[in-house]
Amino acid sequence: MQRPTQSIAQLVVQSILARKLQPGERLGEQALSDVFGVSRTLVREALMQLQARGFVNVHPRRGWFVVEPSVTEARDAFAARRVIETGLLQEQGRPLQQVTRQLRQHIAQEQAALEGVDPAMRAFLLADFHVCLAQSMGHDALSQILRDLTARTTLAATLYQSQQDANLSCQQHEGIVQALEAGDTQLAARLLHEHLAEVEQSLNPDNAQPHDPLRKQLQPMDLPS
Repeated sequence: MQRPTQSIAQLVVQSILARKLQPGERLGEQALSDVFGVSRTLVREALMQLQARGFVNVHPRRGWFVVEPSVTEARDAFAARRVIETGLLQEQGRPLQQVTRQLRQHIAQEQAALEGVDPAMRAFLLADFHVCLAQSMGHDALSQILRDLTARTTLAATLYQSQQDANLSCQQHEGIVQALEAGDTQLAARLLHEHLAEVEQSLNPDNAQPHDPLRKQLQPMDLPS
């Protein structure tokens, strides 16, 4: 059973992956305490965990805020993802048939989300494909690292308003899985590298999105099982 601080931190990261929390968003301790029904002490502990993972920072007399990654930090996170994700394709810990079966299930969820009306679920699943890739290959430690790196690049995409098309992302995920089904891990790695490069290149700093109330942003999602 998760501790309250772990649950709070997990939901904040999920909300970042779903693009419900914006870079620079203020995370008030009292507001979070009200949302989660816990003490401000537990909220502060969760925020300190998130600070250590690079998702929030604190300003004296102003409070806690979701980080706003610089262009350099965004590029560094994308570079780390390319190294890890293409590398793990060469070090799969499970048979490819088992890997592709799990990834096929995830893509089916992506496609269903693309046909739905919940943009947060769509954004979350498209980002979570990369975490699922590591998990399906038996790399639990790397999946945790990738979740954090993916959340950081999601913050960058939110801040710089990525114009990457959701349908195109899903199609590119499909191509990666097809290559794995054919046993061609080198092609899968190349397609994955190209996919991440396209996402990075699609960042556009010229647009901004309005913020929703914090309670709405942190509302738990009914994630696929």
